[in-house]
Amino acid sequence: MGHTGRHGTGDVDDLVRAAREWAADDPDPDTRAELESVLTAVEGGVLRRDEAGPTFRVGASKGGDPAAVADLTNRFAGLLQFGTAGLRGALGAGPNRMNRAVVIRAAAGLVAHLKEGTHAPFVVIGRDARYKSDAFATDTAAVVTAAGGRAAILPGPLPTPVLAFAIRHLGADAGVMVTASHNPPQDNGYKVYLGDGSQIVPPADEQIAAQIARIASVASVARVESGWELLGEEVHEAYLEAISAVVSPGTPRDVSVLHTSLHGVGDTTVRQAFARAGFRMPQRVASQADPDPDFPTVAFPNPEEDGALDLALAQAGQTSPDLVIANDPDADRCAVAVPDAQANGGWRLLRGDELGVLLASHLMMRGVPEGRRMANSIVSSRLLAAMCAQSGVPHEETLTGFKWIARVPGLHYGYEEALGYCVAPDLVKDKDGVSAALLIAELTAILKAEGRNLLSVLDDLHTQLGVHTTDAFSIRVTDLADLGVLMTRLRQDPPSSLAGSVVTRADDLALGSDALPPTDGLRYLLDDATRIIVRPSGTEPKLKVYLEAIEPVAGRADLVAARERAARRLAAVRAAMEALTTLS
Repeated sequence: MGHTGRHGTGDVDDLVRAAREWAADDPDPDTRAELESVLTAVEGGVLRRDEAGPTFRVGASKGGDPAAVADLTNRFAGLLQFGTAGLRGALGAGPNRMNRAVVIRAAAGLVAHLKEGTHAPFVVIGRDARYKSDAFATDTAAVVTAAGGRAAILPGPLPTPVLAFAIRHLGADAGVMVTASHNPPQDNGYKVYLGDGSQIVPPADEQIAAQIARIASVASVARVESGWELLGEEVHEAYLEAISAVVSPGTPRDVSVLHTSLHGVGDTTVRQAFARAGFRMPQRVASQADPDPDFPTVAFPNPEEDGALDLALAQAGQTSPDLVIANDPDADRCAVAVPDAQANGGWRLLRGDELGVLLASHLMMRGVPEGRRMANSIVSSRLLAAMCAQSGVPHEETLTGFKWIARVPGLHYGYEEALGYCVAPDLVKDKDGVSAALLIAELTAILKAEGRNLLSVLDDLHTQLGVHTTDAFSIRVTDLADLGVLMTRLRQDPPSSLAGSVVTRADDLALGSDALPPTDGLRYLLDDATRIIVRPSGTEPKLKVYLEAIEPVAGRADLVAARERAARRLAAVRAAMEALTTLS
């Protein structure tokens, strides 16, 4: 159902009629009341958003409020799309929002899909601590159980990797994680895993979406009030026991860590994992340690965003740990900052690619078993491929997302630049910010015992294989249609040169290739050394641009100068791409 542009009386009447039908079918009194408030404004009130929360206040007025009509139109611009990321969107009433009515339909579609392969599917369910996450988890269990399946809910809010681990540990047919990961506070999401512990990929997402489309109403979906399992701590304990073994016995453990969970669910799990692995308990950023769905101390609860680690770095300046580690709210991503006298404030936040190759280097030094390989996404640095070629380790490049990385046959390690690291795919077939934190702490302790640090390893890699400098920026949009406008513009009028250099190759990734299936993206090469990739985000309303410049190094004495050359080239290319991707 879609309504765009100007609205005639009939259009608004149809919209109001559809909204009243939806409200009558909505099982949640909160979103029913929210939708009734919007309808009142459409039919003659004035709509004002309450700054204290996601509710609406209505005041009397004559005539419908155009803002309310626009709001209602957006809420009914189709059912929230189910794709390879499952569901993710803003909380609120209506089919184009995250709410119980949408989740119940999604759960019913998932169960119908699973029942095509097994009579009584077993689904394990996890959740974070965002608004409505507990209700969405319970609704999913109610639908699975009513359909004759077995549902088991993890005990309380836990990291996403615990759910990914639990699927294979318990022998489930599928898993559901209720989380919006690092999205803003007003969002929530619904991530689906299959029985092998990996996220859904096509055609499973399309098949589930088709089943969802067949559901006429929430009232038609059978649900029960009880009958599912609430798991105890044994699964969490098994996860901790398994991942604590990613560090080798007998390696140094003398490392001090400051950790922040950014108001998410990772604090307790990280602290317990460190203790079990033999490390000192990490210091905490106390104001960010406990789950809080409002994320009050950060503008965006994403360790990639500027300012997200300000409190952690300020505390590090006072307590001088060896390492600062941050997880995103569902703890599947990991960020690291290290002491650096040359950096502003004395601390340097490592880029996702830098941490990615450091973890890979550590695992390579241990030895990669025969038949195993390493992988990274196409938007990540090409340094890992160079390291693998030098070491004789098979390497594979995949599409963006761990739904693809985790499926690489014989995967030993995989990463993507957006702070996602899979260091133990036999345990968690997805990115895991907790096991990655353990492994980088181990590497730091080993280097500390040798009088070295993480930056010295990066120096070694760049001296041997060339400076690989990466950067990225995003263009946020309020209207998703703008993403299509930008991509169409670049496809119809591709650049022939950028920053004074000729574009030697332009690939439309939507066409696919022998190595990669089709995806919405563009890739430009200025030479063998400079690469640009443009793609819409799969989880947020923004266009992402990824940049990399490779600069050869003529010995250790040339390293600083080589980094400066690469940085200048990258800055020029970034400026050119920012001009090309502006919406104005």
